[in-house]
Amino acid sequence: MRIPVVPAVRRVLVCVLSCAALSAVLPADAAPRAKEQPRIPFTQRYHAVQHGGLIRAANSAVTCRRSAAADGAAGIPCSSARRGEGAAANHQYDMFYTDVDDDPNTYNSSRAELALPKQARVTYARLYWGGNLRVGEQKPPKDNGRVLVAEPGGAYKAVLADSVIGHRTANGADAFHATADVTELVRKSGPGMYTVAQVNVAMGRTAVGAWGGWTLVVAYAKEDAPLRHLALWDGFETLAEGRRSFRADLGRMRVPVGGSGRLGTVTYDGDRGITGDSLAFEPHPGRTVPLADAANAAGDAFNSTIADSGEARLRREPDHPNTLGYDSDVVDLSPALRHGASEPAVRIGAARDYLWLGALFVEADARA
Repeated sequence: MRIPVVPAVRRVLVCVLSCAALSAVLPADAAPRAKEQPRIPFTQRYHAVQHGGLIRAANSAVTCRRSAAADGAAGIPCSSARRGEGAAANHQYDMFYTDVDDDPNTYNSSRAELALPKQARVTYARLYWGGNLRVGEQKPPKDNGRVLVAEPGGAYKAVLADSVIGHRTANGADAFHATADVTELVRKSGPGMYTVAQVNVAMGRTAVGAWGGWTLVVAYAKEDAPLRHLALWDGFETLAEGRRSFRADLGRMRVPVGGSGRLGTVTYDGDRGITGDSLAFEPHPGRTVPLADAANAAGDAFNSTIADSGEARLRREPDHPNTLGYDSDVVDLSPALRHGASEPAVRIGAARDYLWLGALFVEADARA
């Protein structure tokens, strides 16, 4: 039985409107349901050239359940799988919700730190969340466009999707991806641990597996930071049989020779050990540079990790190295920017695995 949301006297409903990024306080049962589409082409959501940078906080919403039956399916105990030992994937386990808060009215919750630099000013913030609705249970899609968010030291607020929600039933999964502008919330709250709860994901075990999570992407301005392109794209694309590659054209973005940068991705159901996943960057038309690091191998780029330049730098609760189906990674672009960039693009491939793509973000040096 679905646990009800905390009464309105303890929750403030933040409804982010796409036209003006305003907030509105509404009754808990008055949330409008956003429109859904099975495919949403990637488009640019935000772009600024300023002294500053991009940061993100992220975590998964489900993990394996510790039980003898679940451990036997993969040959790797659940506790070992969480620690990143072996090629453990979500479909090999009985999956259950992560729930780190002490609120009996939430059935899943997880935290991650937003490490906003001192004297930085938030210029834009966007939250992404999603997962699989069909595993051992079937979750109703009516809750796809709503999550609870608690800022550092604050109480939960219901955040509503402000854009069309990606929602597609295919390949045994019932997948969705939603997003909302949370600039005002993050601007007022600043750095610290953010908690996201009630991500509409299912638990259980099937051949597809349970997966889901959230990512908060924040652009900031800081006077003594380098001049950079700060850009964000989102959509909902699926890589499976019949379509095994995806290219996102990032438009004009002039980066100087020898520039530095980072590329972030939000991807669902990348399984560790199912090889053939690839991530590449095109700094100029006709030039492709494969991307890989210690956390994201060249042959398994989407392998259930939340990492930054190959390291697990984010402080998270829980902080499982293997998220069992959720990727929110940031990789170093510097090798791809040795000759600068003019009209860049991102290429993603999946030879064997299924991938559901939700967002891309780029931080790169700009020509003065």
